[in-house]
Amino acid sequence: MLSVLTAAMLAAACSRSPAPAENAADARTAVEADDDLNLDVWLERMEVGSRELYSAREAVVAALSLEDGDVIADIGAGTGLYTLLFADAVGAHGRVYAEDIEPLFLDLINRRAEDSGLENITAVLGRENDVTLPANSADIVFIADTYHYFGDREAVMKSVLNALKPEGSLIIVDYDLKPGEPRPEDKVHVRFGRAGVISEIEYVGFTLAEEKAVAGLEENYFLRFVKADE
Repeated sequence: MLSVLTAAMLAAACSRSPAPAENAADARTAVEADDDLNLDVWLERMEVGSRELYSAREAVVAALSLEDGDVIADIGAGTGLYTLLFADAVGAHGRVYAEDIEPLFLDLINRRAEDSGLENITAVLGRENDVTLPANSADIVFIADTYHYFGDREAVMKSVLNALKPEGSLIIVDYDLKPGEPRPEDKVHVRFGRAGVISEIEYVGFTLAEEKAVAGLEENYFLRFVKADE
């Protein structure tokens, strides 16, 4: 499982390599060998107005209808952009699980939370095939611009299903690769569009509850799933 920031770093490394990396481990090695890559650079690249999920962040958060005391898991939290916004929205009685597989990013989120005076964020180190959250712990699981990077998507989503409370919601926000349209160069990693994502997630044990139009989202869709009836 890759965070948005990790995936962007890997993509950048691959684009600079003489030959494509054969797997994520090769790409990660290329990233680690590049002294020009640092968190400040990637904060500037990921949290910039030209990126739709950044410019529409307030509308996306509003679409979640978070309430005081909610528990939300931000899967593939990356730089913590949405983690910090969620922490404000759920209040002191709520909790945000910032999950990522990269300790570097979790350290960054912890520092940002401390700087902002937020005490309701818990950093969670995930695994490639498991979000490592307690069973029935989250009211909402949020996965933005990350689902298409998962290697073992079925295993990851089964762990998400286990982490979600019975009446909870899974939110997927991702790039909509429409049939017949050319794939942008920066979206070569997106393997399928909305219909394929819905099919995979429902196969794991979710039911699509709604697709919501969110102001500012034009390239990305916003889907809400619930646990399928037993």
